[in-house]
Amino acid sequence: MAETWHWISETVLSLSLPGPPVPVTQRRLLAMALSLRSTAGLVDVVPGLHSISLGFELGSWSPTELEQLARRTWRQARPAREDVRTVELAVQYGGDAGPDLDAAARALKLSSKQLVHAHSAPLYEVACLGFLPGFPYLIGLPPELHLPRLTQPRLRVPAGSVGIGGAQTGIYPMESPGGWQLLGRTALRLFDPDQSPATLLLPGDRLRFVPIP
Repeated sequence: MAETWHWISETVLSLSLPGPPVPVTQRRLLAMALSLRSTAGLVDVVPGLHSISLGFELGSWSPTELEQLARRTWRQARPAREDVRTVELAVQYGGDAGPDLDAAARALKLSSKQLVHAHSAPLYEVACLGFLPGFPYLIGLPPELHLPRLTQPRLRVPAGSVGIGGAQTGIYPMESPGGWQLLGRTALRLFDPDQSPATLLLPGDRLRFVPIP
């Protein structure tokens, strides 16, 4: 695997992996993040979609020392155990909750019912959180369900909306602008700053969409 190491700034080192994200390498990144989070002098460990960034305090590490530590940790990182949490998310597909469902089904040459079944069948994996607090980037969308983003993004996407954008499927944790094609909506709250943790989903979790009849 041809990984790429580069310095984003004088205090932030990043590792990027080639190709689309796959579960086994994503789990290695999460294992690496877990291993490094208690390291003195590291102020930020941020796993991303087939990447990870490490931020440290000036004077706590030399760049050479940090890069040696990071490379060694990556070589030794192993995927986490398989007994991870699985979250079931009830979703109302179509109608006002999923305004793009019918058009998306036509574009994929499926019926709306077939698209709902195909989208809710996989067991997805949360690769990372980003874009908005609690927004999960999920691994596991079948290639035959990949859809382009809308040519004209919406100014307001309701909280809980479930959509497809390119090769990704995800859930909007709060109302925001967005250009993903919306298939449905969940009533569960994905981000609550008064709770601990504040996000319903965490990197490494498994997720299954459950259609509401």
